[in-house]
Amino acid sequence: MSDRHVFEYALLRVVPRVERGECVNAGVLVYCRAKSYVGARTHLDEDRLLALDPWVDLPGVRAALRAVEGVCAGGDAAGQAAEDDPGRRFRWLIAPRSTVVQPGPVHTGLTADPAAETERLLELLVR
Repeated sequence: MSDRHVFEYALLRVVPRVERGECVNAGVLVYCRAKSYVGARTHLDEDRLLALDPWVDLPGVRAALRAVEGVCAGGDAAGQAAEDDPGRRFRWLIAPRSTVVQPGPVHTGLTADPAAETERLLELLVR
């Protein structure tokens, strides 16, 4: 078990009309402290989203999802968060701030490879 480490993850949901409470899973955030890893992978099913709200701001949703991936990647794409450690970036990303793109609850698990876990969770919970 020593090769596996605790990780945390949260889904990213797109809620086009908050008053209706309907959502589409559009991404996953993963943080593993032991590996100093924070990562996000997104996939937006635009047809499904448009079925919930034909007037949703698709460019705005796409931009918000790209921004999340940029913060996780670090560097210039992360803006002010670029110098923050991975844990701080994860905590910042899971804090609710948008009515349309919202993080879900945080869950935990064990993994030897957080990047592979990010892909696995994307396939399992989003696609």
